[in-house]
Amino acid sequence: MPVGRLFEWHDHDEHQLAWSPEGVLVISTEAGSHVLPPARALWIPAGVRHETRASGAAVMRSVYLRTARCPIRWDRPTPVAVNPLLRELIPHLEDGSLADGPRRRAEALLFDLLAPLAVAAIDVRLPTDERALRVAEALLENPADSRTLHEWGHDVGASSRTLARAFLSETGLSFGRWRTLARLQAALLQLAEGLPVGLVADRVGYGTPSAFVAAFRSHTGVTPGRYFQAI
Repeated sequence: MPVGRLFEWHDHDEHQLAWSPEGVLVISTEAGSHVLPPARALWIPAGVRHETRASGAAVMRSVYLRTARCPIRWDRPTPVAVNPLLRELIPHLEDGSLADGPRRRAEALLFDLLAPLAVAAIDVRLPTDERALRVAEALLENPADSRTLHEWGHDVGASSRTLARAFLSETGLSFGRWRTLARLQAALLQLAEGLPVGLVADRVGYGTPSAFVAAFRSHTGVTPGRYFQAI
């Protein structure tokens, strides 16, 4: 997947295990976005709509599994750790010429290896109001922009109260909370690429690394350093 490649919203009749051995994938669902470095894959249940894009250049590999013979009953997208054995098993199961017997045995091993990771998805929904949408898109482009709603209002032609109402009613979040999640989503992409926490904090608009770590832990339950820790 070259830079900017996007598989727009779609779903599958089979379960999907999506993984990138090189680069970082971002998979969005109605429940939020998952950032996947090589140490992590995402279980996507059959019928769940999702969108997949590459953060930078990436390689995407997927295993599709028939629902009728799958013992896993996860009803929502679930991140899993990719250990060395799973790393070899995914390409093996991608082989379309694999006979049914060997495929069933490999699938049974795959099911044994999948263990859910307790990490929070980040849901950054966009407002539909044209003026609030302009603010949201600008912040996604530059999450470090610290302008207040009053200052944004001058730029987009709306009062701060109108913009605040639009964010709350159309995203379910106050403007401040929405901006925090937008910053954390941008931070995840950079952390997944191995950038140091201090640099990421500055790039997404936090004055100190400690303030960034506190906001990150408040939403995800873990520190930035532990979020992508391989298991």
